[in-house]
Amino acid sequence: MCNYTVMIIDDESQMRTLVRSFLQLEQYQVIEATDGTHALSLLRQTSPDLFIVDVMMPYMDGFEFAETVKNISDAPIIFLSAKGDEWDKVNGLKLGGDDYIVKPFHPEELLARIESVLRRTYQKRDKVNTLQVGPIFLDHDAYHATIDGVSLSLTLKEYGLLKLFVENIGRVFTRVQLLELIWGEHHQSTERTVDTHIKTLRLKLGEHSHFIETVWGIGYRFEV
Repeated sequence: MCNYTVMIIDDESQMRTLVRSFLQLEQYQVIEATDGTHALSLLRQTSPDLFIVDVMMPYMDGFEFAETVKNISDAPIIFLSAKGDEWDKVNGLKLGGDDYIVKPFHPEELLARIESVLRRTYQKRDKVNTLQVGPIFLDHDAYHATIDGVSLSLTLKEYGLLKLFVENIGRVFTRVQLLELIWGEHHQSTERTVDTHIKTLRLKLGEHSHFIETVWGIGYRFEV
């Protein structure tokens, strides 16, 4: 059985059904989402290995989804679109897309592109997905973090914040953005929740707490 899970994000049910049938014949595990916001909510419970994303969708289009999901997932993205303009293809790739397929397409072409992207992506990665910046070491597969070689006892939300910061050094995040990216699109938490988690995360970072900088009136950024 294929070990890869693919998330199909398309507002057209017929297209989702068509793509799902192709993938299931090849033993892929398939998750379906009706638009970008729906997909982001599903990511709180699952971690797909590949996204197949329609470009033109309501609420959150494919390009906007790609910009957002790259902050919380390393999975590659294949765009599907009826728009074959060169600008759209280039824009999709610039936003982090790994391939761009114009509708209509042949099933064999889609499957070949999927296999190519998966092979290109995961053969380059170590079995353990890790990241090190300065004294901080993250093991994303184990949700484990160390600083100066000492393990940090982090909650899932604290680990998510640290991972997001480390992968986006120097970028300023507002409290609202942090709530949407870490707590999810339909969270019921307040901005005060972010401040509380930042406070505890700083305490756990100890002498390195200054890595998390407060940008007054805006939010937070991470500098090493």
